[in-house]
Amino acid sequence: MSKSKPSGSDGLKLAVITTLALGALVAFGSWLDHRPSTMATDATPAAATAEYGRQILRETASILGPDQVDPNQRYSGTRMACASCHIEIGTEPGTLSLLSTSSRYPRFSGRDGGERDLRDRINGCMQRSMNGRALPRNSLEMIAMEAYILNLGNQFAAMGETRRAADEPSAFVEPQRMADAEAGALVYEDRCLVCHGEDGAGLKATPDPEDGYLFPPLWGPDSYNNGAGMHRVLTAGRFIKARMPLGEPDLSSDQAFDVAAYINSQPRPEMSNLERDYPELRLKPVDSPYPPYADSFPQEQHRLGPFAPIREYYENL
Repeated sequence: MSKSKPSGSDGLKLAVITTLALGALVAFGSWLDHRPSTMATDATPAAATAEYGRQILRETASILGPDQVDPNQRYSGTRMACASCHIEIGTEPGTLSLLSTSSRYPRFSGRDGGERDLRDRINGCMQRSMNGRALPRNSLEMIAMEAYILNLGNQFAAMGETRRAADEPSAFVEPQRMADAEAGALVYEDRCLVCHGEDGAGLKATPDPEDGYLFPPLWGPDSYNNGAGMHRVLTAGRFIKARMPLGEPDLSSDQAFDVAAYINSQPRPEMSNLERDYPELRLKPVDSPYPPYADSFPQEQHRLGPFAPIREYYENL
């Protein structure tokens, strides 16, 4: 549940001032970590180092984005950064951390219908979350990002249990009902709008679009596309519950569920050939918002729930 606020106009003013102050503090910290580095990003680095991979995840828009001077280097279709979702460039334990990612690959991918390695996973993010195109597997940038994630894996292996513990609220508990986008709109207005904007367009870091965002867009042409994992209401709900509002994650599971539905009901880029996903349809997540399905439940229920009946159907097959 959100923290109680004073009633009346004084309470509203206090809530707005507090939220703006927190947002400004987080934005300043984010700018310090995401600001363009003094290294010229249009120069070819000496090697595909883990440090260069870290820079790519932090400054994705300037290195691989749609405003890149070299059109051949425009792999991301958005001006967001990988670090827009992978908080603290993936170094913070918890939801969407990259610390232990390397230990999970290679592995079977139901979405692709085969075994996929870490480079495949990076390209999946590039094509979906970043609404772009696949990097060549042996490109400098691909090898550097892989090196960075592998390096984080080594750091994670050396950590003690205390340092591995996530500083997050209680885990998301799936509500046993249909998500309410209208209720989510109220949560968005109260807790999300101050950072992500009334139109969901985010807050740019500078007037130069190549510098990306302090707070990323949640919908619209510069956001993730409809094939991204974040377009699933349960995936988005878990992330929102764990991490948002940034610096003060205190939403209830119901609030996170509803605001995820509201965000994902807004227009965004569309990925082509989504019908090819999940060659074995029974492996498709219950909250996959796009057909086809291996069941007769309506698309609206796959998009918003309730998901228990769908899950039970597959468990009984």
